[in-house]
Amino acid sequence: MMLPIETHPLQPFLPGKTRLLMLGSFPPPKAKWKMDFYYPNFQNDMWRILGLAFFNEKDYFLSENKFSFDKEKIMEFLSLKGIAVCDTAHEVHRLKGNASDNFLEIVTPLNLENILSKIPDCKAFATTGEKATETLRSLFPATTPIPKIGNSVTVDFLNKKYKFYRMPSSSRAYPRPLSEKAKIYRQLFTEMEIL
Repeated sequence: MMLPIETHPLQPFLPGKTRLLMLGSFPPPKAKWKMDFYYPNFQNDMWRILGLAFFNEKDYFLSENKFSFDKEKIMEFLSLKGIAVCDTAHEVHRLKGNASDNFLEIVTPLNLENILSKIPDCKAFATTGEKATETLRSLFPATTPIPKIGNSVTVDFLNKKYKFYRMPSSSRAYPRPLSEKAKIYRQLFTEMEIL
Protein backbone atom coordinates (compact mmCIF):
# COMPACT_ATOMS: atom_id res chain seq x y z
CA MET A 1 0.00 0.00 0.00
CA MET A 2 1.31 3.44 -0.94
CA LEU A 3 1.61 5.72 2.06
CA PRO A 4 0.21 9.22 1.61
CA ILE A 5 2.68 12.08 1.37
CA GLU A 6 2.13 14.61 4.14
CA THR A 7 3.20 18.18 3.35
CA HIS A 8 4.33 20.48 6.14
CA PRO A 9 1.29 22.43 7.37
CA LEU A 10 3.17 25.50 8.65
CA GLN A 11 5.11 28.27 6.95
CA PRO A 12 8.66 28.78 8.26
CA PHE A 13 8.73 31.44 10.99
CA LEU A 14 11.43 33.84 9.79
CA PRO A 15 11.55 37.10 11.75
CA GLY A 16 13.68 40.00 10.54
CA LYS A 17 17.23 40.11 11.94
CA THR A 18 17.23 36.34 12.45
CA ARG A 19 20.62 35.16 13.69
CA LEU A 20 19.70 31.59 14.64
CA LEU A 21 17.57 29.08 12.72
CA MET A 22 16.15 26.33 14.95
CA LEU A 23 15.11 23.20 13.09
CA GLY A 24 12.97 20.30 14.23
CA SER A 25 11.90 17.39 12.06
CA PHE A 26 8.13 17.57 11.38
CA PRO A 27 4.98 18.36 13.41
CA PRO A 28 2.93 15.63 15.09
CA PRO A 29 -0.51 14.71 13.75
CA LYS A 30 -2.92 17.66 14.07
CA ALA A 31 -4.91 15.92 16.82
CA LYS A 32 -1.91 16.44 19.13
CA TRP A 33 -1.67 20.20 18.53
CA LYS A 34 -2.32 22.78 21.24
CA MET A 35 -1.57 25.72 18.92
CA ASP A 36 -0.96 26.41 15.23
CA PHE A 37 2.79 26.82 15.54
CA TYR A 38 5.98 24.83 15.90
CA TYR A 39 6.34 22.32 18.75
CA PRO A 40 2.53 22.33 19.24
CA ASN A 41 2.30 19.07 21.21
CA PHE A 42 1.77 19.82 24.90
CA GLN A 43 3.97 16.81 25.72
CA ASN A 44 6.89 18.38 23.85
CA ASP A 45 9.07 20.48 26.14
CA MET A 46 10.61 22.97 23.67
CA TRP A 47 8.76 26.00 25.05
CA ARG A 48 9.41 24.85 28.63
CA ILE A 49 13.14 24.54 27.79
CA LEU A 50 13.18 28.10 26.41
CA GLY A 51 11.15 29.33 29.40
CA LEU A 52 13.79 27.88 31.73
CA ALA A 53 16.76 29.01 29.61
CA PHE A 54 15.65 32.63 29.34
CA PHE A 55 13.36 33.25 32.33
CA ASN A 56 14.09 30.43 34.83
CA GLU A 57 10.39 29.57 34.55
CA LYS A 58 9.33 26.43 32.69
CA ASP A 59 5.70 27.60 32.40
CA TYR A 60 6.61 31.04 31.01
CA PHE A 61 5.13 30.29 27.56
CA LEU A 62 1.96 28.55 28.76
CA SER A 63 -1.38 30.21 28.13
CA GLU A 64 -3.44 31.43 31.08
CA ASN A 65 -5.38 28.17 31.27
CA LYS A 66 -2.06 26.22 31.57
CA PHE A 67 -3.34 23.61 29.08
CA SER A 68 -1.80 25.09 25.94
CA PHE A 69 0.97 27.39 24.76
CA ASP A 70 0.68 31.13 24.16
CA LYS A 71 1.47 31.37 20.44
CA GLU A 72 1.51 35.20 20.38
CA LYS A 73 3.91 35.38 23.33
CA ILE A 74 6.20 32.81 21.69
CA MET A 75 6.22 34.61 18.32
CA GLU A 76 6.89 37.98 19.95
CA PHE A 77 9.76 36.49 21.95
CA LEU A 78 11.33 34.76 18.92
CA SER A 79 11.05 37.97 16.87
CA LEU A 80 12.69 40.00 19.63
CA LYS A 81 15.57 37.52 19.97
CA GLY A 82 16.11 36.92 16.23
CA ILE A 83 15.30 33.20 16.35
CA ALA A 84 13.70 31.60 13.29
CA VAL A 85 11.92 28.24 13.50
CA CYS A 86 11.12 25.67 10.85
CA ASP A 87 11.52 21.97 10.21
CA THR A 88 14.01 19.97 8.16
CA ALA A 89 11.29 17.99 6.35
CA HIS A 90 8.91 19.54 3.84
CA GLU A 91 7.20 16.27 2.86
CA VAL A 92 7.11 12.97 4.74
CA HIS A 93 5.59 9.53 4.89
CA ARG A 94 4.30 8.96 8.43
CA LEU A 95 4.93 5.24 8.92
CA LYS A 96 2.78 5.19 12.08
CA GLY A 97 0.16 7.71 13.11
CA ASN A 98 2.30 9.35 15.78
CA ALA A 99 4.86 12.09 16.31
CA SER A 100 7.91 9.83 16.64
CA ASP A 101 10.87 10.66 14.42
CA ASN A 102 11.58 6.93 14.26
CA PHE A 103 8.49 6.53 12.10
CA LEU A 104 9.03 9.49 9.78
CA GLU A 105 10.42 8.91 6.31
CA ILE A 106 11.62 12.14 4.71
CA VAL A 107 10.34 12.44 1.13
CA THR A 108 11.47 16.03 0.51
CA PRO A 109 13.75 18.02 2.83
CA LEU A 110 13.31 21.75 3.36
CA ASN A 111 14.63 24.16 0.73
CA LEU A 112 17.40 25.60 2.89
CA GLU A 113 18.70 27.91 0.17
CA ASN A 114 15.27 29.52 -0.19
CA ILE A 115 14.88 29.96 3.57
CA LEU A 116 18.33 31.48 4.01
CA SER A 117 17.62 33.97 1.22
CA LYS A 118 14.91 35.41 3.51
CA ILE A 119 17.11 35.60 6.64
CA PRO A 120 20.45 37.01 5.40
CA ASP A 121 21.71 37.80 8.92
CA CYS A 122 21.49 34.14 9.98
CA LYS A 123 24.75 32.85 11.48
CA ALA A 124 23.84 29.42 12.84
CA PHE A 125 21.55 26.40 12.69
CA ALA A 126 20.43 24.42 15.72
CA THR A 127 18.78 21.04 15.20
CA THR A 128 16.48 19.81 17.95
CA GLY A 129 16.68 16.05 17.56
CA GLU A 130 18.41 13.22 15.75
CA LYS A 131 16.18 13.09 12.65
CA ALA A 132 16.49 16.86 12.18
CA THR A 133 20.28 16.61 12.59
CA GLU A 134 20.58 13.80 10.03
CA THR A 135 18.32 15.59 7.54
CA LEU A 136 20.12 18.94 7.80
CA ARG A 137 23.51 17.22 7.64
CA SER A 138 22.46 15.56 4.35
CA LEU A 139 22.21 19.03 2.74
CA PHE A 140 25.87 19.86 3.48
CA PRO A 141 29.11 18.62 1.92
CA ALA A 142 29.74 14.92 2.61
CA THR A 143 32.78 15.77 4.76
CA THR A 144 30.66 17.71 7.28
CA PRO A 145 30.80 15.91 10.64
CA ILE A 146 27.72 15.48 12.82
CA PRO A 147 28.21 17.56 15.97
CA LYS A 148 27.97 15.94 19.38
CA ILE A 149 24.90 16.93 21.42
CA GLY A 150 25.40 20.42 22.83
CA ASN A 151 28.27 21.18 20.45
CA SER A 152 28.73 22.73 17.03
CA VAL A 153 30.78 22.39 13.87
CA THR A 154 31.38 24.99 11.17
CA VAL A 155 29.76 24.32 7.79
CA ASP A 156 30.18 25.95 4.40
CA PHE A 157 26.87 26.46 2.62
CA LEU A 158 26.41 28.71 -0.42
CA ASN A 159 29.85 30.25 0.11
CA LYS A 160 29.08 31.30 3.66
CA LYS A 161 30.20 29.81 6.97
CA TYR A 162 27.58 28.84 9.54
CA LYS A 163 27.71 27.22 12.97
CA PHE A 164 25.78 23.93 13.04
CA TYR A 165 24.66 23.09 16.59
CA ARG A 166 23.13 19.78 17.59
CA MET A 167 20.80 20.17 20.56
CA PRO A 168 19.06 17.60 22.74
CA SER A 169 15.60 16.62 21.61
CA SER A 170 12.75 18.44 23.34
CA SER A 171 10.69 15.23 23.17
CA ARG A 172 10.04 13.53 26.50
CA ALA A 173 11.07 10.30 24.80
CA TYR A 174 14.64 11.63 24.96
CA PRO A 175 15.72 10.62 28.47
CA ARG A 176 17.37 13.68 29.98
CA PRO A 177 15.97 15.96 32.73
CA LEU A 178 14.32 19.17 31.58
CA SER A 179 16.73 21.29 33.64
CA GLU A 180 19.71 19.60 31.96
CA LYS A 181 18.27 20.21 28.47
CA ALA A 182 17.64 23.87 29.38
CA LYS A 183 21.24 24.25 30.55
CA ILE A 184 22.53 22.99 27.17
CA TYR A 185 20.20 25.33 25.28
CA ARG A 186 21.22 28.22 27.55
CA GLN A 187 24.83 27.61 26.53
CA LEU A 188 23.85 27.85 22.83
CA PHE A 189 21.96 31.12 23.35
CA THR A 190 24.84 32.53 25.37
CA GLU A 191 27.37 31.64 22.65
CA MET A 192 25.10 33.24 20.06
CA GLU A 193 24.82 36.36 22.26
CA ILE A 194 21.04 36.01 22.26
CA LEU A 195 20.76 35.47 26.01
